[in-house]
Amino acid sequence: MAEKSEIVTCQRVLALMVLLGFMIHHMLRVNISIAIIEMVNRNNTTSTTDAPRYNWDEEEKNNVLGYFFWGYVLTQIPGGRLSEIFGTKIMIGIGILTASLLTILTPAASYMDYYCLIFARFALGIALGLQWPSMPPMATKWVPPTDMSKFLSHLTASSLGVAITLPMCGYLIDSWGWPSVFYVTGTIALTWTICWFYLIYDSPEQHPRISENEKLKLRREIKTDMPSTKKKSTPWTKILTSGPVWAIIVANTCASFTFFIAFMQLPTYMSHVLHFSIKANGWFSSLPYFVRYCTSVISSCVADGIKKSERLSTTAIRKTFCSILFFGTFILFAMQAFWGYNSIVSVTVFTSSLGLMGLATPGIHANSVDIAPAYSGTVYGISQVPAALAGYALTKIVAVITKDEQSFQQWTYVFWIVAGVNQFAFLFCLIFISGNEQSWNHKTDDAEMEKLQNGGSKEC
Repeated sequence: MAEKSEIVTCQRVLALMVLLGFMIHHMLRVNISIAIIEMVNRNNTTSTTDAPRYNWDEEEKNNVLGYFFWGYVLTQIPGGRLSEIFGTKIMIGIGILTASLLTILTPAASYMDYYCLIFARFALGIALGLQWPSMPPMATKWVPPTDMSKFLSHLTASSLGVAITLPMCGYLIDSWGWPSVFYVTGTIALTWTICWFYLIYDSPEQHPRISENEKLKLRREIKTDMPSTKKKSTPWTKILTSGPVWAIIVANTCASFTFFIAFMQLPTYMSHVLHFSIKANGWFSSLPYFVRYCTSVISSCVADGIKKSERLSTTAIRKTFCSILFFGTFILFAMQAFWGYNSIVSVTVFTSSLGLMGLATPGIHANSVDIAPAYSGTVYGISQVPAALAGYALTKIVAVITKDEQSFQQWTYVFWIVAGVNQFAFLFCLIFISGNEQSWNHKTDDAEMEKLQNGGSKEC
């Protein structure tokens, strides 16, 4: 049993569930990006199934995509803070459970009324908005600082979820119509939620099936970095006036703006401008996400390796990865603005830019744990608010620019905007990013640690 406990540890089970959970998170978000192509009536296409189509113009179609973000933004800061108080397990569990049910009900909402669908998308945003800011508080209790980037790279399994979902949805739509997309993805999410509630606990001390050896090992590795559990007032003023916090906010917002151009708009661009079929659209739209996940894992391992070797400071590591991310993306979208009418150039640019987005894990996502482990959820939640609004802003920008014509000339304006956003992020992060813990962060004192260490254990 000891050998089994070494292989199947509770920490590894957590890592697997987080990986699958973030795949599902983006599965529930991106499914409509490709389904909406078949949900809307277009003069030059006919449906191969009996699924209904709707007479939505570009603005109405983009509202279906965009109202998700109004709900998403509402739960970013509450999600991070509530997970610090009540625990990540319950916050993520409730969020995905609600989102899975809303996804299954999406076709029914569409049949009933356009505004029922808008409300369903808004509510889906509220439910899924809990997940990202809830993760850092759990990570501080289960993962040593020197492995933090590697663990948080599992969050970018969201890209892997997109990469699998897009071609899967293409085949589902072609065979059974667009409603099948929501039934299948919603059921998968519902199954994961049941496993999450049974297998996952907020800390090693709370887990009833963790082995004594694993608990002691985690206690040794995380002891000096565990955030305080005492009820203390949140230093909102210091957080909101902190330069390193604003670096995370700007970096996350600009990276999200770039990510959403592929996440929400790439299938439409490939369909209307490059004229890809629905099956080819699914496969080529998914390719950048495979690359993003791979670069996230590799760059996170490299960052953690450098941190362990102490060759560079944490600040230097974060600045290096952010600089490569934003300057590289600026160059790529400048290329897209000139030659994006070519399908090979477009696939190359979007794949490469999403690959660079993988550097956000060691550059941005791990940074909230660096500067404030006790308030990592709150800091990350704050950064997610403008990041979510960036997604909505992008849908409106695209709707306005392409309202009268879906052509490469119109999309060129979008690409230059994305390039400019990344240039700004490059300069801002180079100046303000820090990897040093801030003075307003609270740590666990000796009395608290002794209290946390009490409790029995069983084999995992």
